[in-house]
Amino acid sequence: MPETIKPPLPTTTRQHARDLRQSGTDAERKLWYQLRAGRLNGLKFRRQHPIPPYIVDFYCASRKLVIELDGSQHNEEVDRERARFLEAQGLRILRYWDNEVLQQMEVVLEAILDIADSRTLTPTPLPAGEGLQEPRACTCLR
Repeated sequence: MPETIKPPLPTTTRQHARDLRQSGTDAERKLWYQLRAGRLNGLKFRRQHPIPPYIVDFYCASRKLVIELDGSQHNEEVDRERARFLEAQGLRILRYWDNEVLQQMEVVLEAILDIADSRTLTPTPLPAGEGLQEPRACTCLR
């Protein structure tokens, strides 16, 4: 299977993500403690992860899951546009208010785990001879 080659991030994007990691909110730091090092059911999360042109708060690549924390600085219209872009990339977005994380951490973690563990079921193939079949030549007598 050929490997996908990803171009390097622009230096400003990489530096901005690093700066955001250093200056996280209390809610981001507390949620990161719960998500890091596979603490949530072994899932690997990244924080302040670039998905150009955006940087998302938390990202789990194996589940294509983005977690965003909203404080008073978030603008609903900007958030909608951002969500449309991320969903178009095949990502699922969960949004929580900072105070939800600070006051109801267990509820937030349970909700994240529920979404992360829910998968689209693929149907089991039908046994041979059932379902749609190739049309056969008519063998009836005329």
